[in-house]
Amino acid sequence: MSATTVSSLSAADIDDIARRNPQVFAPSFWRRARPVLIVSAAVLYALYCWWFFAIGKVLGEANWDIAGNYLADWISYEVRPDFEIAGDGAIILSFPRFSPLGSNPDPDWITVTKTRMMRGGEPEKAAAAQASSSTSSGSSGFGFMVPDAKGTSTGEGPASGGSSFGFMVPDAQGTSTGSGPQGRNGEAAAAAPQAVEEEVIASAVVTMGSGERIEIAPREVRVLRGDETLVLKLDHANERVEAEGALPEWASQKLEGGKVIARFGFSGRVEVRHDDVKVRHRFLGWENFVFDANSPFWGKSFGEVASMIMSDERIDPDRSNLSLAWNNILYNADWQHLDVWTKLLQTIVMAFVGTLFAAIIAFPLAFIAARNITRSRVMNQIIKRFFDFQRSVDMFIWALFFTRAFGPGPLAGISAIFFTDTGTLGKLYSESLENIDDKQREGVKSVGASPMAVQRYGVLPQVLPLFASQALYFWESNTRSATIIGAVGAGGIGLKLWEAMRTNQDWENVAYMVLLILLVVFVFDNISNALRSRLMGKTRA
Repeated sequence: MSATTVSSLSAADIDDIARRNPQVFAPSFWRRARPVLIVSAAVLYALYCWWFFAIGKVLGEANWDIAGNYLADWISYEVRPDFEIAGDGAIILSFPRFSPLGSNPDPDWITVTKTRMMRGGEPEKAAAAQASSSTSSGSSGFGFMVPDAKGTSTGEGPASGGSSFGFMVPDAQGTSTGSGPQGRNGEAAAAAPQAVEEEVIASAVVTMGSGERIEIAPREVRVLRGDETLVLKLDHANERVEAEGALPEWASQKLEGGKVIARFGFSGRVEVRHDDVKVRHRFLGWENFVFDANSPFWGKSFGEVASMIMSDERIDPDRSNLSLAWNNILYNADWQHLDVWTKLLQTIVMAFVGTLFAAIIAFPLAFIAARNITRSRVMNQIIKRFFDFQRSVDMFIWALFFTRAFGPGPLAGISAIFFTDTGTLGKLYSESLENIDDKQREGVKSVGASPMAVQRYGVLPQVLPLFASQALYFWESNTRSATIIGAVGAGGIGLKLWEAMRTNQDWENVAYMVLLILLVVFVFDNISNALRSRLMGKTRA
């Protein structure tokens, strides 16, 4: 039936034909069932992956609090005061060794009330020493002392409580083991620490935010958050923490009588034990990013720092204030700016040098691998298999290999990039050569040009912009890859990044380096795109 005949049929005629020949117009079963089968297969595969990888169990057992803290550490920092409650009721406030507040922290969000009290140093040790000495002189035992030796009385009589046998020379002087003033008990009593009056913290208040604070006393800790108040009794004798009433939703206690954790959201949390209160107060920002706590410019406002830099009075007689400020920034102990920037420059150089060498070596080898350029099938296959060998092993594995060969450092990273990209670029270059237009080459050959001139004028103009574009793309990509291989010791900022992550605390340093890497990748991506566009634009023109 021709198209003209079909177009001349009316709707009624078409319906009549469809009723008389339903098998022609009805879609097949597989065509009708295809969407249902595709959706069913996708659902079944998703369920299989859920079971095989135990996704439900992993999500259920995941510690989301820790994950949240890690994410918060990227944009904030914690100050960790520790309130230790002694047995005599004194509260001892301490900060970690490398506190962001410096060696003499005095934050305005901690208020303490001090008092003077008599403290006996270490009464527990003194009592233990006296009890031990009394036990050794008041019981019967076997020794190496002769009974009744002068000054070594251990036997009967008022000075002892039993008999003893020994091999000490009689009348030995100054070896008394009795309980008198010249005995060991007397020495322990003389060595016992004397009570002295000290100024101690009697109570403390930690302000966590608006309407949020922690009130710490020797026998009680009160945690206030909004309209709710959590009262915790500290039982030092039984080493227990007891809460008055039910715990609010923002507090938890895993074991009865164990520590209580109260959370204040982004502001931090507090852990309360019977003899210790650990506060984790979080602040938005990166602490000491410009100057560390050891710098004379630390804690100063921008105006104060500018005034100190412009001042004629030198802080360090050997250098100007501007030079000192710049030195303090570069050698900031917390952020190590100079070391990070140096490692980032190493990463950029690794990517550039590795990609450059790979492009230089892959360029001539691609002409040998191309079937239409080199007519030897044996040479084609040898070079192509060599390319396969180089690119079949991931750059990360080559980095491990070269790190063992050359030791940690940029040379191992450059070698890994060079070796991997030689194979990849060689394959791409050879495929580009095999797809060129032979008419241009034949035209150059027809005028009697030499084989080298044929390649120069008949082949290179077609492929050179494409070769350069591919090399630029790999250079931009390798800037990211160099970060990864640096983590295994191949140099660059990757190793620095891995070290910061291993501490499990310096996540703000990780964020700093990640932002630097993103900035470098963004810049080089735009440079690479611009150069590739110019190259391909010239080709199109």
